[in-house]
Amino acid sequence: MKEDTPLEHGQWQVEDDDDLLSNPSQRPDIHDVMAARLSRRGFLKASAAAAVGAGLTGTLPGWEPAGANAAAATSLTFKELSHGLDDKLHLSEGYRAQVLMRWGDPVTSDAPQFDPQNQTPASQGGQFGYNCDYIGYIPLDPHGPTASTHGLLIVNHEYSTVQMMFPGSPEPQALTKAQVDTAMLAMGQSIIEVKRGDDRKWSVVADSKYARRITPKTEMVIRGPAAGHPRMRTSFAPNGRRAFGTFGNCAGGTTPWGTIITSEENIQYYFKGDIEKNPEAANYKRMGLGRYGASRSSEWGRVHPRFNLDSEPLSANHSGWMVEIDPLDPKSLPRKRTALGRFKHEGAGVWINPDGRVVVYMGDDQRFEYVYRFVSHARWFPNHRSANRDILDHGTLSVAVFKDDGTVQWMPLVYGKGPLTQENGFTSQADVVIEARRAADLLGATPMDRPEDVEVNPVTGTVFVMLTKNKKRTEVNAPNPRTKNTYGQIVEMVAPNGDHGAETFKWSFLLMAGDPKDPKHGARFHPDTTDNGWFMAPDNCTFDNKGRLWIATDGSERFGFADGLWACDVVGPGRALTRHFMRTPKGAELTGPCFTPDNTTLFCSIQHPAEGSSFDKPDHRWPDFDPALPPRPSIVAIDTTALLKDDK
Repeated sequence: MKEDTPLEHGQWQVEDDDDLLSNPSQRPDIHDVMAARLSRRGFLKASAAAAVGAGLTGTLPGWEPAGANAAAATSLTFKELSHGLDDKLHLSEGYRAQVLMRWGDPVTSDAPQFDPQNQTPASQGGQFGYNCDYIGYIPLDPHGPTASTHGLLIVNHEYSTVQMMFPGSPEPQALTKAQVDTAMLAMGQSIIEVKRGDDRKWSVVADSKYARRITPKTEMVIRGPAAGHPRMRTSFAPNGRRAFGTFGNCAGGTTPWGTIITSEENIQYYFKGDIEKNPEAANYKRMGLGRYGASRSSEWGRVHPRFNLDSEPLSANHSGWMVEIDPLDPKSLPRKRTALGRFKHEGAGVWINPDGRVVVYMGDDQRFEYVYRFVSHARWFPNHRSANRDILDHGTLSVAVFKDDGTVQWMPLVYGKGPLTQENGFTSQADVVIEARRAADLLGATPMDRPEDVEVNPVTGTVFVMLTKNKKRTEVNAPNPRTKNTYGQIVEMVAPNGDHGAETFKWSFLLMAGDPKDPKHGARFHPDTTDNGWFMAPDNCTFDNKGRLWIATDGSERFGFADGLWACDVVGPGRALTRHFMRTPKGAELTGPCFTPDNTTLFCSIQHPAEGSSFDKPDHRWPDFDPALPPRPSIVAIDTTALLKDDK
């Protein structure tokens, strides 16, 4: 996801807001540990070693493809798209994108059609929200013939950009109460029912019983170790077990029992108040609260007391969690799963361990933050959905320590173990999960270059970590070997014998992003990667059902080309031979890529098109190109049946 920087006129661009770091430590200082590991031979050996550890011996001869021929090496044969930058959405030749849902389109049956000149909280509360991000697809008949043609889409709406939403491009401080509430209700989630017709086009099912909006005002339940704790008790939730709303939702994950987990990330923008006088001052500072001036949505505290920490000093402890939503039960309340820890969540890679325990991998998306893992205590029941209802409430949360010998040590965040004791201010497991970042600091977690999506390959069972960038790094460590890293990298972790509950994994690089032809970048791709195949700033990712990695990016425009989607094999001679499949309109970011189970449709979010301009003078008006309509974040559906016909 994005980091944000204030530009003129109060407009927010995602870039360097986290120059104001929340983590006071950048340990460890390892200046030369990666020299051998990042030599070409050493880098290839490390990649091959990861494959061996995953039980893939013989399928991955490093990056030495026979004949050094890209066409022969990769299993992906779509025609590669060129780098470029304009106001259109572009795909590989022969593929087409269908705009399925736009900001302002009706979600609920009583919602009006979008009227950009007359937006109200009531209308936005039933309409598709702004800045769509994560997409989860839940089949309505997961084992039947319509599993990939009829289902529910659950879409995150990460944030609102008011200068792009309202006529007059108002400053945040100038918003009326109605505009503040409209922007607020444009966040959260949209749940829509979708079907694919005989013409292979998708449509939204009108009057669906599943359709609903979840917003920052929706009632929720707090579960897990922090539920009921005094630090969670507020005037609007005196028992500490009730919450209202979710916001700042970036990526997420889908569970095998048909729910989604949504990640609360940049919650720090939405609270006002004097942090220094707050009883949670140290905790809030570690989460980044109180460091910003007039942010994109900080006016919430002017309008709603629960976002003003002077009147509700503990309310920010209700945010920064993973939230589980059951889209199949429209009357169910979302549940904040506090056992998974409180930090700036991005992504939820869910995996069922061979012993039946549920594993969730998570990134904390800020510079110098950490990679986490949760392992449930209970086992998953594959044919008993209700038995899995609260399986995420009890388990062990751990943080990753990456070592220069190629191993990862998972350090448990458990009250009473190691430094997580009363002497260090922890009196219960509730304190540990509320201050998960500080607990991870004390355990010596490895500071990373913005860990975003963390996903498990459904075919190989290995874990991939998207590290987007970190321009502020001055001291390197093993998995983050470049100072002033503006390019990012992808790390692969391998569980021993497929046991994702093990204490020690192995790790290696898949690739180091940047321009391979510029030695200053220090990029490492497959040697047959073309001039269009390289990218920078990997962000969201997904896998198709053949285990190939699809990588969305966030930050390419500084190099003069659009963000988009690249794909590659992760085993075999085409490992890390990335190919360019899709690019976004100017100013936009591609987020939330998601395949149907049979690979025949790829859903994607196109977030913040024309970012950096304004409602009144937009750089372009994608996707409608109607002078009466502003640019609108949207989700698109791409018919990817050709991938099945053309790939090897």
